[in-house]
Amino acid sequence: MAQDSVDVTQLLIKWRSGDTEAFETLMPLVYQELRQLAHHHLRGERQGHTFHTTDLVHEAYLNLAKKEGTEWKNRTHFFAVAAHAMRSILIDYARRRNRQKRGNGQINLNLDDVQLCDENKLEDLITLDQAMHLLAEIDSRLCRIVECRYFAGLTIEETAEALGISPATVKRDWNVAKAWLHRAISEQKITGS
Repeated sequence: MAQDSVDVTQLLIKWRSGDTEAFETLMPLVYQELRQLAHHHLRGERQGHTFHTTDLVHEAYLNLAKKEGTEWKNRTHFFAVAAHAMRSILIDYARRRNRQKRGNGQINLNLDDVQLCDENKLEDLITLDQAMHLLAEIDSRLCRIVECRYFAGLTIEETAEALGISPATVKRDWNVAKAWLHRAISEQKITGS
């Protein structure tokens, strides 16, 4: 295990135990990776977009700062939680923008291709979020795998580590989750819900 990973894990354990200084020490160590994660979420945004990488990192930082006492397992678990926080922030942003815009066009969403904060794809993000909520009700592990793989950009191995399951299970469940989401999203388009 890399020294950086060990340091992050040790700081997470101290933070969980109530050491607020550990969080302040932790953030500079993970800041660049949080920026990369945020950039991954915001890839493909249009020029002049109002939500930038730094904004997303800072919003996620504020969200994570409220999680004192969380049972942090390790560095990978931290980034999985950060990815979930970023997803929530982007969904809230998309809903606010959508309320302002109220577009009624057809949604053509492909989980592999969706650009999370493209102004023209806000409805796609909301549709994906609705499908993710349905998936979580049916199988929360599948939902967590999608969050890790798609939203956090974690590898199969990192996702397996974060969730405490085998890489083979992640691979299989990732394919199941993508197929399920594709079907659920297609049905939402047909029913208009």
